[in-house]
Amino acid sequence: MSSKKWLVLFCATVLFLGAAVLGFNWLVDPYGVFSHKTLEWASYEMTLNPRTAKMTYLEEHHQEYDSYLLGCSSTSSFPVESLNEYLDASFYNMIMYGADMLDVEEQAVYLLEHYEVKNLVVNVYLDNAKDYNTLPDPLRSYTMPAQTTGESSAAFLAKYLFMDPRHSLDKLTAWYEDTYLPQSFDVFDAETGAYDKSARDAEAIGDMDAYLESYPVFANYPEATNSTNEEAISGTLDALAHIRDLCEEKGVNFLVLCAPVYADYLDYYDWDQVADFYTRLAEVTPYWDFSYSSVSFEPRYFYDETHFRNCVGEMALARVFGDDSIYIPEDFGVYVTQDNVQAHLEDMAQAAPLAEESYTANVPVLMYHHIDEEGNDDVNISSELFEAQMAALAEEGYTAVFPDDLAAYVYEGKALPDKPVVITFDDGYLSNYEYAWPILEKYGMKATIFVIGSTIGNTEHYKDTDYPITPHFSYEQGAEMVASGVISIQSHTYDMHQWAPYEDSDQPRENILALEGESEEDYRSLLSADCQKIRQVIQEGMGEASVHVMAYPSGQFDTLSQVTLLENGFDITFTTQVGSNTLIKGQPQSLLGLHRYNMNESVSVEQMLEWVSPARG
Repeated sequence: MSSKKWLVLFCATVLFLGAAVLGFNWLVDPYGVFSHKTLEWASYEMTLNPRTAKMTYLEEHHQEYDSYLLGCSSTSSFPVESLNEYLDASFYNMIMYGADMLDVEEQAVYLLEHYEVKNLVVNVYLDNAKDYNTLPDPLRSYTMPAQTTGESSAAFLAKYLFMDPRHSLDKLTAWYEDTYLPQSFDVFDAETGAYDKSARDAEAIGDMDAYLESYPVFANYPEATNSTNEEAISGTLDALAHIRDLCEEKGVNFLVLCAPVYADYLDYYDWDQVADFYTRLAEVTPYWDFSYSSVSFEPRYFYDETHFRNCVGEMALARVFGDDSIYIPEDFGVYVTQDNVQAHLEDMAQAAPLAEESYTANVPVLMYHHIDEEGNDDVNISSELFEAQMAALAEEGYTAVFPDDLAAYVYEGKALPDKPVVITFDDGYLSNYEYAWPILEKYGMKATIFVIGSTIGNTEHYKDTDYPITPHFSYEQGAEMVASGVISIQSHTYDMHQWAPYEDSDQPRENILALEGESEEDYRSLLSADCQKIRQVIQEGMGEASVHVMAYPSGQFDTLSQVTLLENGFDITFTTQVGSNTLIKGQPQSLLGLHRYNMNESVSVEQMLEWVSPARG
């Protein structure tokens, strides 16, 4: 081949490969910058760079929203659902990783000038006083889209056309590996713009030692030093003033929030610098300050020093909008103006943790099953011992409470009795009706029975087989107990606590975990249907007003099962793990995976009283 032909072939090959790379990057579009739908995966694209991908998403979906929430990653924990309710709006969360106020200003100006906006909420973070106009990386994370910066659109898009195609290959690999639960490559809920915290919201939270083991940063907080600077403060305040003026000009409701931070994080800063920033912020705009209060000292409200859980965002918004239906610590949230900023800062400097007993409660749970004449060392107990245990609880001043009482304590801050105890029965045996209910009434106790829906009323079935089933009470008997006010009936699933001798399948479903080889879609569909069916049969057949509590069959669960239960309205769950429980006001996750003490004939009255003793908490 002549050198001329070789050169032509080489150039053609280069052009072909270049065109192939450009076409591949355009088609896959891992950063969500090209407005086409070929391989759209907004949550993945937002994870790589929420600044670019959210603007592309809004080009198609902005008609669905009329209000926006702007700021750094902690902004995600102000739930848009609550803002929608309080302001009769449709919010989109524009959170960006490490957003400085120039980023926020550029976003706000674009939104206000291009879309219909009713409300604009900005989260101002103490780091905005030390960082402004931070340099972006070439492609991801911190790069602002051309729509907001005025950069040439062609030059902006060219960076993504000519990028390393491995970015696009990574998206295809992630697509193949994707699951229902969020993974590191798809951490956003595209429809709200917030982080997808479904898995984190399903974490069982209560015991402090266990929490510090899961989040060791709080056990040994790293030392660091931060300092504000005049350039960042001036840029931040000028940006806020610009946003404020634009909102006033366009008749947009403008709200500024200062998000909570963990107490040790504030120690990074010199207090005089902190006070200076918040004082000058009040000169620009009034704001709601949640940054430092008693909440800042409770690790179980936080993931790390600057990221707080959604329940804290719920409390903050409830304070802003005067919603007294949920628990809010008294010192959490102050509306700051030029007139009260100095008094606020004096109070803020004195913030201290609440006494733990003022916002937590130790609650033991007893787990019973069947009552018979003799009992055993497994799950059966004799009526004689059961009565002795109930008599002892009454004599020692214990008050039996329902799961709804625990929920009222957590969600609303309503007081529990001095010595609360939760009494539970699993499965729904006839003996609960014949023996337990009268004894409970006699001693002024209450209990919750977790029934298996498919076995309700099974008193004669399998009676003469090799595996006779222990009789279960009927709908009519359940309704009678519920009407007495002594018994609450809740879910042990409709039919996900199976026993091999009675099942046609060679793989009976003994608990709510997915079976081997079962697809996520099939599993979630089946568990969701079971949740709806057990709720329906208990409410319609027994008159229980609200069915939202579940005892896991065999005590087994995982993150996917708990997420699915939460999606189906089961927000209080019990396991068979041994131990007591710490409930935390304002922290709904402290109602998940509650521990129980298994009661049988081997548990003496003295042992039971030791287990339930408040001193154990």
